[in-house]
Amino acid sequence: MTNHKIGTREEWLAARLELLEAEKALTRQSDELARRRQELPWVRIDKEYRFQTDEGTASLADLFRGRSQLLVYHFMFGPEYTAGCPNCSAIADGFNGSVIHLAHHDVTLYAVSRAPLAKLQAYKQRMGWSFPWASSFGSDFNHDFQVSHTKEEWQSGAVKYNFRERDFRPPAGEESSWNAWSEATVGTDWETYRREGPGMSAFVLEEGVVYHIYSAYERGIDALWGMYQWLDRAPRGRNETGVWWRRHDEYDSQ
Repeated sequence: MTNHKIGTREEWLAARLELLEAEKALTRQSDELARRRQELPWVRIDKEYRFQTDEGTASLADLFRGRSQLLVYHFMFGPEYTAGCPNCSAIADGFNGSVIHLAHHDVTLYAVSRAPLAKLQAYKQRMGWSFPWASSFGSDFNHDFQVSHTKEEWQSGAVKYNFRERDFRPPAGEESSWNAWSEATVGTDWETYRREGPGMSAFVLEEGVVYHIYSAYERGIDALWGMYQWLDRAPRGRNETGVWWRRHDEYDSQ
């Protein structure tokens, strides 16, 4: 017997209409936040970043592919990883099909990671993805946008991420379990794994100049993680106590 509240269709409709008003208010607030994102000041990018792509060496401006807007997903895949981060992989499963639609609306969506291009290409083929993916190996791009961190930053316990300083080191005595998880997941110890971070950044190209518009990290990219938007509407919600998802080719069955 369920412990959840049971009601009539009339009671459900009354509760649903009340919830609808709250949902509409949230939608209006979301629209307002989108407007405020678009009003952020533009920051000119003068540094010459270089990327490796399927088409060869590229500048940041080249990643726009002839369009005026560029969205970058900062995909956690460090040079030492044996496979892409499973969290980022789940997010990529969701946006892979959106790329063509965005492209026809003057927006290029690119994933960028520090792993060498050959690693990215092999993993992309394994996952069956088609979105463009660039390697920033040897570039300051990831560090400048606070999704890659130096060993010195890690050891200081003051990693700059999500607009504040963070300490990602495991609690004393728990290092071995954290290392075991990351070794099994991406083939590295925890420090090597977590010196990369997820995020997204937006850029615009106007009169030959690239400007940085927006960046978000952690829960700031929650809305881009498609499966969670579905779970938030499922009867039991997220209903999780830890990492339950896997790469889509690692489940025992569909």
